[in-house]
Amino acid sequence: MKLVQPILVVLFMNSGIWCQDQEYLTRLEYFYGCPKECQCPGRSSNALHCDSRHLSVMPLVPSRILYAYLQNNLIDGISEKSFKNGTQLKWVNLNKNKITNSNISKGLFKKMENLLYLFLDDNSLEKVPSPLPTSLEQLRLARNKISSIPEGTFSNLAKLTLLDLQGNMLKDFVIQPNTFKGLKTLLQLNLAQNGLKAMPEQIPVSTLQLYLDKNSIKEIPTNYFSSLPKLSFVRLNHNEISSTGLPDTIFNVSSILDLQLSYNQLTSVPLIHFRLQHLHLDHNQIKKINGPQICPLPVSNIYQRPIGENQPQLRYLRLDGNEIKPPIPIELMMCFRLLSAIVI
Repeated sequence: MKLVQPILVVLFMNSGIWCQDQEYLTRLEYFYGCPKECQCPGRSSNALHCDSRHLSVMPLVPSRILYAYLQNNLIDGISEKSFKNGTQLKWVNLNKNKITNSNISKGLFKKMENLLYLFLDDNSLEKVPSPLPTSLEQLRLARNKISSIPEGTFSNLAKLTLLDLQGNMLKDFVIQPNTFKGLKTLLQLNLAQNGLKAMPEQIPVSTLQLYLDKNSIKEIPTNYFSSLPKLSFVRLNHNEISSTGLPDTIFNVSSILDLQLSYNQLTSVPLIHFRLQHLHLDHNQIKKINGPQICPLPVSNIYQRPIGENQPQLRYLRLDGNEIKPPIPIELMMCFRLLSAIVI
């Protein structure tokens, strides 16, 4: 038997049968390439599952991995060694760890040339990581300790569509006119729950959704929204905005479809564009509603037009938590004929 085994090996190699066993070798590489503290489910899977495993050290990412799930651990740093073979990565989720800027290898993310989604919510970052790969489409940095954005951080991120910076420590002086320069395709910008007292400058013109809830904003500059022709969703809940801090026609913008101003200090209903569909004004200091004044078109003209054609599009109106007493002015109902819900 000792002589048979070498002969068989030679026969296999010479006959070419060994080539048919490449799948077996690939499976071996797959099995041994997956970090022992993680899982790589499925024989052909490109996903690495290391989430919720109490890891304090970043595991080595195998070369075939496209999706790395590393959230909810105790990882405090990420080295170039860990991602040396992860050149094909498209999705990295590092939410809910203890990562700090000082423990990220310099230029680490920049080298991930195929990366599309980078999630770093709920860590201990003090500034936005930089440099970042030009391929990036989503960057989530919510609930860190970020108080600075290095100059030029976003200048080459022309493909970024979502930037989430909510729940950080950003002040007005941090956001400069050129901070968001380079974000040519941004659709959603979330700056909620920071330390802002003024509306941020130079928002990308491509922005569709703007979140500024839970700041300390008191007023909105005249024509602020005129430079944002695609903006359709605006959230300014839980600020300190008063009616005197709003120019008369500030919301007379045709692109805005959903406007939220709950939990502010408004004493009157602001003028709106007839295309607005959802308006949240609950928990302010509004005492009465003047139907003819808030109607974006003359009430007398509305009934002369077919329903849905160039008439007020408001479908949802929330006014609860104010000092408004019934009845609802009949002019309000005559104006907004498409209303499906009104909460008072």
